[in-house]
Amino acid sequence: MNLLPKSHKEFSEKDYWNKFFKKRGKEAFEWYGEYLELCSHLHKYIKLSDAILIPGCGNSRLSADLYDVGYSNITNIDVSEVVIKQMKAINSHRTTMKFLYMDALNTTFDNDQFNVVLDKGTLDALMPDDSKETNERIDKYFFEIKRVLKLGGRFVCISLLQSHILDKLVDYFGDKTWMLRIVRCHEAEEKNSESGDGMTLPVFVVIATKFKEMPKLILEICMAGDKMQRLETVEDLKACVKTAQDTAFITNGLGKTCLDGDDEVTLDLMQPGEEIPRYTLYIVDQKRSQAINKYAFFIVPQGRESEWLFGTPAGRRQLQDSARFGRLVVAVLRRGHLFESLDAVKEELAHSAKMLAPNGFTGQIPFLSLGSDVGRRARVAAGSSRASGDFVVEDVDVEGAATRRLVFLANQFLVQSEARLKTVKRKNKTKVVVDFGHISLYHSFMCVGVPLSNSKNVAILGLGGGSLCMFLKKCYDKLKITAVDLDPAMLEVARNHFELELDERLEVQIKDGIDFLKDEAVSGHEYDAVMFDMDSKDRSLGLSCPPPQFLQTQALDDVRKILAKDGHFILNLVCRDTELQDSIMETLKQHFKHLVTVKLYEEVNEIVFASNSDKDYTLENLEVAAKSLNMTARQKNLVFSKCVDLKDFLQSVTIIS
Repeated sequence: MNLLPKSHKEFSEKDYWNKFFKKRGKEAFEWYGEYLELCSHLHKYIKLSDAILIPGCGNSRLSADLYDVGYSNITNIDVSEVVIKQMKAINSHRTTMKFLYMDALNTTFDNDQFNVVLDKGTLDALMPDDSKETNERIDKYFFEIKRVLKLGGRFVCISLLQSHILDKLVDYFGDKTWMLRIVRCHEAEEKNSESGDGMTLPVFVVIATKFKEMPKLILEICMAGDKMQRLETVEDLKACVKTAQDTAFITNGLGKTCLDGDDEVTLDLMQPGEEIPRYTLYIVDQKRSQAINKYAFFIVPQGRESEWLFGTPAGRRQLQDSARFGRLVVAVLRRGHLFESLDAVKEELAHSAKMLAPNGFTGQIPFLSLGSDVGRRARVAAGSSRASGDFVVEDVDVEGAATRRLVFLANQFLVQSEARLKTVKRKNKTKVVVDFGHISLYHSFMCVGVPLSNSKNVAILGLGGGSLCMFLKKCYDKLKITAVDLDPAMLEVARNHFELELDERLEVQIKDGIDFLKDEAVSGHEYDAVMFDMDSKDRSLGLSCPPPQFLQTQALDDVRKILAKDGHFILNLVCRDTELQDSIMETLKQHFKHLVTVKLYEEVNEIVFASNSDKDYTLENLEVAAKSLNMTARQKNLVFSKCVDLKDFLQSVTIIS
């Protein structure tokens, strides 16, 4: 039997409710949860001695349950004569509880008669839209609530808070004569979700407390746990509610479906009043037939979020595949927040984990991580530059090793520059310094190009923290390095936090790289190697490194002009668009006779070697160059055994021309 109204407007019509309760009989109909789901909130705002009015009581058991736990002064009213007769009969043994046939828009109660007006779904029923007629009706309803409440009394309203309802509540109760508080009732949502046929939208408890005029508007909200957040404006309040509703819409959909193919859904979890997300969640699905385990939540420790396995869609897919979970949620802990412990993080994410569970999942949700703690991310410095925007320098622990990173906040899951830290003893004192011998995998592959041409003069476009420059400087005593960067802030960061050393062998020019190439070509300067290691600020192209103008004809012509006869152009290419990548390779072929690519395993980087030398690229000469690099790095005590893993390097090489 269909007992739901044909249109939302019927919610507010007396005839509908009479028909509804006749059909339903004695079976209680609970909008938005029952006493057990609501009691933790109701007991905070309703005293046992309070005089309570419940408008639009229907045949809900809520008033009976409240009565049975000690709330004896309860008056129920409803516009349906049918339900009032039913409820009087059912509750005849609850002798002090009243059931009155009365219109909530025109009550006969005295002024200041009640301590609490408890509305469970009545406002939502009365306000199906924001038409003029509806607003006039709600004005009467709110006027009655205000009239019958004592000073210090509370209007407690359980509602879904559709936007037009929230707007009306804020317009009426959002002034200095009321304290307005909104609390999300997760218990009611979970109960409805478990039932399979209940409402799955967020359920809120609104508490409007009547005061004399106060000096300041008081607005508070609690979206999870017990902590109240004080908000400054009604716009902030509305934004918090809308965010919860939007997120619920997505999670409800995810609970009933499986993502197709390589699709994943991303959700940011915010604390009310904060602009920076506290967590970012990635939801990944795979075909159920391939899964052994149905569902899990994976927490990425701080400092590990930029690793390929956690920081890329392909990595997260592999993480899921290896564990064979039908659904895996990967949770990243965002910078700018304090995380006390792994257990505290699990507690914070518990509700989200329940909401994102696939349909049919039961039992305890497994929380997985890489260890027993949340990792470390200590801010060393922060700043902003005209070229790169806001940035941070931070120390993190990566697999037990202290590591310093430079991160641009515009793309904060990408590490711009990284240096391993080590502790040394100097004059009987210990000191933490940069380990210049430890460089990133893609930097080590780029460095193979230096012994490939016995380089004496190298240009590096893109300074970052200077780790590539300093490794080459420490490795090759006779190498002259010219680094170029558009951003003067990067030079200060490299010197102050990554121990960049400037002298006659290492020069940094603060200059547009395009202008540098043009000027060097005009002056006739030559370099044995030209390296591109700069990121693109335009994220819309699918090309992260380098900026697109450095792969255009003029720039590549200038690179070709300043390269020595046997010199090498070495490019750090990060391109997620396969068509664009093919186009880039075709362009490079037009400027260079010989091309080699080295694709990093489990990384987005691809290193390109290009040359117009008479010598072809072969696996043999690439192997000789890599061995030479390793030997030199060992001799300089920069590495213990090797800088480049020969097997990995050679297996990653593709000779194009």
